[in-house]
Amino acid sequence: MTPRSGSTALVTGATAGLGAEFAHQLAEQGHDVVLVARDEARLQSVAAELTRRFGTTAEVLPADLTDDDGVAAVVARLSDASRPVEILVNNAGIGLLHDFDQNSIEDEKKHLKLHVETAMELSHAALQGMLERGSGRIINVASVAAFLPRGSYSAAKAWLLSFSRWANLAYSPRGVKVTAVCPGFVHTEFHDRMGMDKSVAPGWTWLRPGRVVREGLADNARGKAVSIPTKRYKVLAAAARILPDRITAGPPKKPKEPGRASAGNG
Repeated sequence: MTPRSGSTALVTGATAGLGAEFAHQLAEQGHDVVLVARDEARLQSVAAELTRRFGTTAEVLPADLTDDDGVAAVVARLSDASRPVEILVNNAGIGLLHDFDQNSIEDEKKHLKLHVETAMELSHAALQGMLERGSGRIINVASVAAFLPRGSYSAAKAWLLSFSRWANLAYSPRGVKVTAVCPGFVHTEFHDRMGMDKSVAPGWTWLRPGRVVREGLADNARGKAVSIPTKRYKVLAAAARILPDRITAGPPKKPKEPGRASAGNG
């Protein structure tokens, strides 16, 4: 069994995809975990598995992070000085299948709140204790889309990227490392819940969650502000800085079908 590290990591969107992988790898490294997601039954299942496999203490915190009350519950947990959180992983996210003009403004506002406002609030809450203790780690799951002009999703992820770069510069001298993890396409439930046709992306563009998380955790531990898994996506991010927007924007999304929601993955 992995020796206990004595520290606690809080992971949002912890029941599937990258969030579940972060929880697994952090537990395997010896961290206790606080698991945050909307579905309490799935949270309990993940918690039981982590405890069984790694002997970790897995705390369950059901919360809808597009809702003010849900965010407040997680802020309260991060602010509890008697149970300090050493690592925060802002992973929870949703995707919008259609173009900005075809999505409802309610969906767009929820999307922006989750990716930007909620991540900002949780980071702010976590930083208070981390800076007081002189140590801590924050990982913001962004996307390689942050480097590309591709709608409000790219815009939201670009905020996370820019914030993480600044925060790492500002707070790493005080013991807090902040990293934006920027993967490309990853084999998770995210695109399935969006209803995305995954065949539109070539096979070589798809990554496995284990590699993304492993590289992200390692880069964060080394104090890197930005983690872009694999050389192929590092090249893409570099090329995006010099290629014209009309190329990097990619093909338009498909028209919205009547009665079909724009939804995604929380």
